[in-house]
Amino acid sequence: MKKTALVIMAAGIGSRFGKGIKQLAPVGPNGEIIMDYSIHDALEAGFNKVVFIIRKDIEEEFRKVIGNRIEKITEVAYAFQSLEDLPEGFTAPQDRTKPWGTGQAVLAAKKVLDEPFAVINADDYYGKTAYRIVHDYLVQEQPQDGLLHICMAGFRLGNTLSDNGSVTRGICHIEDGALTGVTETHDIFKTADGAETRAEDGTVTPLNTKSLVSMNMWGLTPEFMDTLEKGFAEFLGSLAPEDIKKEYLLPEMIDRLIKAGTAKVDVLETKDTWFGVTYQEDKESVMAAFRNLVEEGVYPADLYA
Repeated sequence: MKKTALVIMAAGIGSRFGKGIKQLAPVGPNGEIIMDYSIHDALEAGFNKVVFIIRKDIEEEFRKVIGNRIEKITEVAYAFQSLEDLPEGFTAPQDRTKPWGTGQAVLAAKKVLDEPFAVINADDYYGKTAYRIVHDYLVQEQPQDGLLHICMAGFRLGNTLSDNGSVTRGICHIEDGALTGVTETHDIFKTADGAETRAEDGTVTPLNTKSLVSMNMWGLTPEFMDTLEKGFAEFLGSLAPEDIKKEYLLPEMIDRLIKAGTAKVDVLETKDTWFGVTYQEDKESVMAAFRNLVEEGVYPADLYA
């Protein structure tokens, strides 16, 4: 069986770990958190390794809350994102307090990855289909044409909205099944008829709920890591002194590769519903959704029984 890894970006968990942090909010009938279901679905789809990207200062608590439990069912590795983890010749600005974004987070896992891998957010529920189609893509042979061949799970916009407020989504532009660009769209609201975005001047624009959006679930390769590493040095070299909050973001990096003609990103559509705790009020609806999934037999009542 070909080795494939699930990489979970969890470095954004705050210093109040375990005290109201949304990534660790119990949502299942036995106190399961969203990551439990993500890992369950990934292993079922064929992934056979989990990499947690966290901060070093929360390692002990993280292992207690989920890491030690997952080590009993699959191979686990840890990667640590930090503000000071920079290429040779660079130092962190004195006034900067946070790490450098999702691009740096994934790059932190380079030392523990030598297999194709999927990347997800710790606090997002993606459904079973996305893991299956991304895994199947990663184990396929890709053309040897000088391009980086990677993939992205594309979710229907209507399946990613909140009942409790607006969301921001990257609406995908696709040609012949490949991603050509992403438009970051803010203030998207769910409506009785579908969805709309509302501008500051009051302009309302209806949106097609069947449009595919990026929820930051990517299928990547070890070769991509070399490109990501080179890009990080270029990013840091381009910063002005006042750019102390600018981040090296994975979607922006991938967009640059597409525009440069060095990568082909296949968009794999899933019709599953995404869940996430964007607002505190979302927690009840997410818990209800998981109760329904258990009642329908999608998941066992106890994932670890």
